[in-house]
Amino acid sequence: MLKDMLGRRAAPAGGTAVAQEMAAAPLRRGAQAEADGDAKPVVRARRRRSYGVISPLTRHILTVNLLALALLLSGLLYLERYQDWLVQRQLDILTTEARIFSGALGEGAMEPSSDEFNEPAGTISWTLAAQMVRRLGDTTDTRFRLYDPKGKLQADSRVLSLAKGTRVQIEELPPLPDGNQLTQLGIDLYNAIVRALPTRDHLPVYAENRAADGSHFPDVQKALNGEAATHVWRVAGDAGKQDMVLTVAVPIQRYKQVLGAVLISRSGSEIDTEVREFRVNILKVFGGVIVLTVLMSIYLASTIVRPIRRLAAAADDVRYGHGRQAVLPDFSGRHDEIGDLSQSLRAMTSALWDRMDAIERFAADVAHEIKNPLTSMRSAVETVQLVKDETRLRKLLGIIADDVGRLDRLISDISNASRLDAELSRAEANSVDLRRMLTMFKDIHENTLGAAPDGGEEDGPPPVTVDVELPPASRNLVVPGIEGRLTQVFQNLISNALSFSPPGGKVVLAAKVVGDRVEITCTDDGPGIPAGKTEAIFDRFYTERPAGEKFGTHSGLGLSISKQIVEAHNGRIFATNRTDATGKVLGAVFTVQLPRG
Repeated sequence: MLKDMLGRRAAPAGGTAVAQEMAAAPLRRGAQAEADGDAKPVVRARRRRSYGVISPLTRHILTVNLLALALLLSGLLYLERYQDWLVQRQLDILTTEARIFSGALGEGAMEPSSDEFNEPAGTISWTLAAQMVRRLGDTTDTRFRLYDPKGKLQADSRVLSLAKGTRVQIEELPPLPDGNQLTQLGIDLYNAIVRALPTRDHLPVYAENRAADGSHFPDVQKALNGEAATHVWRVAGDAGKQDMVLTVAVPIQRYKQVLGAVLISRSGSEIDTEVREFRVNILKVFGGVIVLTVLMSIYLASTIVRPIRRLAAAADDVRYGHGRQAVLPDFSGRHDEIGDLSQSLRAMTSALWDRMDAIERFAADVAHEIKNPLTSMRSAVETVQLVKDETRLRKLLGIIADDVGRLDRLISDISNASRLDAELSRAEANSVDLRRMLTMFKDIHENTLGAAPDGGEEDGPPPVTVDVELPPASRNLVVPGIEGRLTQVFQNLISNALSFSPPGGKVVLAAKVVGDRVEITCTDDGPGIPAGKTEAIFDRFYTERPAGEKFGTHSGLGLSISKQIVEAHNGRIFATNRTDATGKVLGAVFTVQLPRG
């Protein structure tokens, strides 16, 4: 049964079966370990989930972009400095109006004094001044009030004096709505938000009921002292409404004598309206910016999400599909990180397929190599049962012993070769001194084999010697690598050279620095490499052995393993023949090139 199974694996289809078996074994072990609870569960790829219309990545991009706009918009809508600038501009305008009106009163509402020496400036006719105040009050939206030197209110543009001492208070009506309910709703919402902001809580409260006494207005007191003054007040209204009132007081003077004070006040509703309109314009601009930002964010997300989804779908097809029909999309033309990811995934997938092909070939080669000694053993065992001659029986048992030894060496080399990749990926590279390593090989050969100093022995054929040719000690022959594995490479090369060298031959190990690499050569005096086989000798199970060597002594994996180790160190190994001037082959030369440390 074992024979039949191995026979089936020897065929190409059998190699594929072995590869599939080898690939499935870790999954079975992982599943068993997960069931037993003795190891970490095996992570398996999940099918792609459905994210709906908007993917999480798109939502993240939109959130970040809109959050930045929202923070900028909130800062622009605050507009505290812009409002302060409008207030100051309005106060400057009111101050100019107050000075003009004060000068007009100082010239046009005076009663001449009967004693020019005692009262050179004269006195103000408050009746005439009140008429002037009413005329100004009819033409402007500014409120004018006059105070005498004692701070008593004498005239008010919002108060009409009728017959029999009747006084009528004029109140400014609120502006009419524009008739658009949607616009009015927006204004009401805006006002509610503005009222909720504590922007005017620091202002003093304007007390209209105390206007008759100028002592309640600090700017009036300063004006009666000869200084112009401005003030900003807040008026608490219904539903938390806080309007703003601007006041300016300037003295009424004639020949530097203060005859009274003019107090001009104006509502800050125009400022609030202007600020609101400015904010509305900002909101309109930001509305367009937000729409553009959303569209650009969706476009940006689509340029990221769509190729990633395609790559994920192709990766799932590779993982769950059968055969090699699934091809990862190529986005290398994007020249960005996604293009790099696409190239890396395509290269990784190609490397995985190459590795699977190598596993299949390796499995087929292993099956073929194991089948040969097993077939020989089977024939010997079947013949042993029929042979009665003692001599032939011992010969058959020797064949069986040789085949068992060959199987043992073959399985050991196969095990080492199969573990090589994992060991190379886990081991850490260190600095390896090739000068010391090559010298060590020479010393081991001389001490172990007992070579005579003159290169020969009294009895038997002369042994093969090993020489080392190294550059001066000042040249650095240190390379980064795994010392144990590099030792295995040169040990294989030396062993191969010794086996092919004739008695009395010489194996030369030489090293030199070539640019950014260290080049090591192993030269022998053997028959050289057969024509057209300089590449094939590095294939697995290639066994072109010297004549007379016992069959099955070598598995044919030494040079293949050496090549695998050198390439894992980012190096290169190749072989050539050494010839003389006439083209005669003098031996083989194996060259190893490794990057310098």
